[in-house]
Amino acid sequence: MKGSLTSVQAEPGAAPQEGLLVFLRGYLWSGVRAVLLGPGSSLRALLTAALGGQRSVLVTVEVERRRWAEEEPGCLAVLGRCSEQQRGGSVVRVANFRFQILIEDPVTTCLSPSVYDMICKLGFEFKENCDINSIVNHNGELCWKTITNCVSYTDPDQSLNYWESVLQLGPVCEAIHLHFLSLTKGQFEIQYAPWFQWTSFPELFPEVFDALGSLHSAAISLSLMKLTSCLERALGDAFLLIGKECPFLLRDLLASEELAHIFGQPVMDVLKVFIGSPCGLNLRNILWHGFASPQEIPPKYCSMILLLTAGLGQLLESYFQETKVTLVHRSFVTLTNLEDLIVFPDITYKILSVLEEMMTKSTFISKIMVPYWEIALMKFKAHRFADCAILLLTQLEAGLRRVFAAVNKCPDRLLTAESTTLYTTFDEILAKHLTSGRINQLPLFLGEPAMEFLWDFLNYQEGPRIRDRLSHGEINFSEFPKEAASQLLAFSVVLLLRFSDAAVLATVKEEAAVMLLMRLAEGYHSHCHPAFQLKKQVLSCEESIRMWPLLPLPEEPCQDMARMEDSETNACYSLITKIVHELCYHVPENHRALSVFGDLPAEEWPPLLYALCNMHVSTLFCPRAMLEVLGVLRSITSHCQCVSSQVVTSLQLRHQQWEERRLRSRQRRNYLSMRASIRLLSPVLYLILLLIALELVNIHFVHGKNTYDYQQYLKFFKSVLQYSENLVAYTRPEKNKWRETISLTHAALMKIWTFSEKKQMLIHSSKKSTNKAIL
Repeated sequence: MKGSLTSVQAEPGAAPQEGLLVFLRGYLWSGVRAVLLGPGSSLRALLTAALGGQRSVLVTVEVERRRWAEEEPGCLAVLGRCSEQQRGGSVVRVANFRFQILIEDPVTTCLSPSVYDMICKLGFEFKENCDINSIVNHNGELCWKTITNCVSYTDPDQSLNYWESVLQLGPVCEAIHLHFLSLTKGQFEIQYAPWFQWTSFPELFPEVFDALGSLHSAAISLSLMKLTSCLERALGDAFLLIGKECPFLLRDLLASEELAHIFGQPVMDVLKVFIGSPCGLNLRNILWHGFASPQEIPPKYCSMILLLTAGLGQLLESYFQETKVTLVHRSFVTLTNLEDLIVFPDITYKILSVLEEMMTKSTFISKIMVPYWEIALMKFKAHRFADCAILLLTQLEAGLRRVFAAVNKCPDRLLTAESTTLYTTFDEILAKHLTSGRINQLPLFLGEPAMEFLWDFLNYQEGPRIRDRLSHGEINFSEFPKEAASQLLAFSVVLLLRFSDAAVLATVKEEAAVMLLMRLAEGYHSHCHPAFQLKKQVLSCEESIRMWPLLPLPEEPCQDMARMEDSETNACYSLITKIVHELCYHVPENHRALSVFGDLPAEEWPPLLYALCNMHVSTLFCPRAMLEVLGVLRSITSHCQCVSSQVVTSLQLRHQQWEERRLRSRQRRNYLSMRASIRLLSPVLYLILLLIALELVNIHFVHGKNTYDYQQYLKFFKSVLQYSENLVAYTRPEKNKWRETISLTHAALMKIWTFSEKKQMLIHSSKKSTNKAIL
């Protein structure tokens, strides 16, 4: 800390003042500023003055309580604790807080000057009128030549001149916009509806036409987002007419030779100007990433994309006539694992009213973005859940970007969308490290539960990846699930409350529904991370194995069963007992079974596995080694599940054949072998599940292994994976290699026991760590 503590002294002879002595430490100045706040003074006013006009900054505030008063409202979040300190011969209580200040400021744009000029000004500089008849004929057919002639190129490399192209295309866009405004909805549908059929969602376009007529800026921005999403999906379908693997990014799709072959390079250059490059208007990205406020998107650009989509349909129709090919639409995707993500209750009107209040009071939301939040609520009430989700996602990104810039002390990244630098998007906002290599402070500030919620919904491959799915047109808007929008709304309520002053927070906390949301948010843990998916697999497999004793079996003399159990089988049982005995030593004490030192009864396996799978495992920012181990463990569990399913199928089939006396002599012997093998396989599979569950609980100890130990560890579990794969092959109904499974199992158990004796499992690393802590 630079400088020394100073305070504002009262004038000589003045009565002693009571209040809060506030010491400010901020990265925008050197040293410490201290101010005595008297009764009625405002901490917000103090900080606003101290910041010197800065819009967002982190300030450490040390408050010496000279009078016990409630916390001063006006700060977004408070982190810290109180302590007693000796000062001036007396003990005072000092509260150390870190305030994140996002002062209500006159933010008028979230775009950099150059981007703002290109979007909001450049296309309006040419005032000349453009004849609509030179662009569209009376049948609604687009004259592409008029549009492509406006695209400019630089000499000598003939690369796109985006600035000049936007300038030249401005009057064309204006003429098209006025043309659409002059049409009735019926006229629009007669002239243009046939040319939207090449897309996967032709019913979207009349909605866009209605939005243009409404003159509601937020509705037009939403329409443009949906238009670009739908267009990207349709262009991907067209790409697959001659291409093999559709590019994931729109800019790569527009730059592909395949689309240039179908539509022509000049047409693709037009699209690049509007939606395909950060050097152009880049309408898709600045909207989908939450940079543009509603007022910053000229409606004429929405009209232009609408007409270009129809024009592409006309070009595609000509291509079909020449090539005799047929366009096949890819199926829409279904959101995966959504049922696991439903942690918040249904949104009630009370919650909606709280959100309506918070929209204007929470400093998480910039005033220029409030219209997006308003229309998001309107869409939810109207059961337009995809629209609601689109708006919420873009505005969550916009708000979190503000927090990201503040906590990482990078105001230059605060509210800008640059064409020449990397955008600050969810990818960077939610990452562990900044591009500079420094630790991202946002995860520490938000906390693990909020981060895991965002990663679940946005990033994990086995999650719904809602933003990707919506922005790339992979989801049918009309079938978007209410549950997904509800979860996003509930999370938004909690987030907005975190960025509200004490007075507002105290009021809404009186609502039981709000308190429930906050409690659930604080207890959230990942449901889409591979670790959670492994837990699901373990419990599902255990449930399947638990069904085995309930399946009907023929009554056979005990001596027949005894004959089937040879010395190798008995050796397997002996190894199982030893291994389970060892593993149970590593079960957390509060979850240990009663019979730790003997055979684990069948009825004790389910609660033990459930308890282990219910233990919290931190999943945020897992390193590659941890994910690699989880991948192997999941493969093992998947094969164990397959074995269990095959056992159930075989038992049911063979028992039916047994009852109907349709088994030949050899088949009857094989059936008895199967029974003996199954009797052994049940505890073996339980043992493997226990081993996997224990390793999962201790998965973070994989960080401590050196390269050699890690490779040996991985090699061991890959051998267990090989065993599970062979077991799947041997237990297939068409194979019936039940006797061979015993030899296979004995070899696998020997490997498990041998590796266990080396003390190289993660459970052993955990024990070593505990012993060191005790010492």
